[in-house]
Amino acid sequence: MLKQVIEIMDLLDSALVNGDIVRKYLQGRGLTEIEVKTITGEKGSTDFVKIKVQGAMGKSKGGSARTMGIIGRLGGIGARPEQIGLVSDADGAIVALSLALKLADMKANGDALDGDVVISTHICPDAPVQPHKPVPFMGSPVDTATMNREEVDSEMDAILSVDTTKGNRVANWRGFAITATVKDGWILKVSDSLLDIMSWTTGEMPKVCPITTQDITPYGNDLYHINSIMQPCTATDRPVVGLAITSQVPVPGCGTGASHPTDIEEAARFALEVAKQYGKGLCSFYDEEEWSNIVNRYGDLKVLQTLGN
Repeated sequence: MLKQVIEIMDLLDSALVNGDIVRKYLQGRGLTEIEVKTITGEKGSTDFVKIKVQGAMGKSKGGSARTMGIIGRLGGIGARPEQIGLVSDADGAIVALSLALKLADMKANGDALDGDVVISTHICPDAPVQPHKPVPFMGSPVDTATMNREEVDSEMDAILSVDTTKGNRVANWRGFAITATVKDGWILKVSDSLLDIMSWTTGEMPKVCPITTQDITPYGNDLYHINSIMQPCTATDRPVVGLAITSQVPVPGCGTGASHPTDIEEAARFALEVAKQYGKGLCSFYDEEEWSNIVNRYGDLKVLQTLGN
């Protein structure tokens, strides 16, 4: 998928890029179901982009194949005027849009996945910067609740939330990693299916990004979060897994020249293989029988999806 990654990076590396430019680019490759919505917040505006790629046996065609959700999480793809060029935080959007472009090219070549794929992210070349330790984060023109409302879609049966996760000291390797599955406030075991796919696509041992209970609570509760990678889990009862783009050392989200096309390509290719297998019913994000046992014994922890007391 390196070709598609480079194309998307070139497209987004602009002070003038917006959701409409992205929509027209994807339409030029054959995608038709694309929504663009501009949302304005206190610190500016951003364009949310949502793409549906129909599967051969997807629900949009009356089939029963499950729908894969891919969310590119980020504050912004750029931090102008403070920084010129793509920032490290852009990786989530690049992965999501590269996947959409690859699916478009596959369909043009006669290959369609079994299930539908719904992809969402947002385009903001001039997002604000916010303080964070050990390195600064990218802020966003809109709040997290707005992002969840626009990016988490009820059609998604499972979600991969893709986010640059370099501003920490715990996921300290270059490449990408997955988190444990989160559902209804529970941090469940890491999916064996996803570990297998990660091993197959990288040719290496799988890597897991650690998350805490704090990370799966909503922003705005004055608790430390590794970043926004798990925020979609606060807005859905579907299983969510974080797909983290990582580095050996802490890298600011607002840093430029820090996006590695080969790392992004590996993560995007992994996401594609997950979408293939999930639509076929050959990939599971969690054990449904064990989940039933958990709920029967302890109940859900949906209180963690709220701001609490």
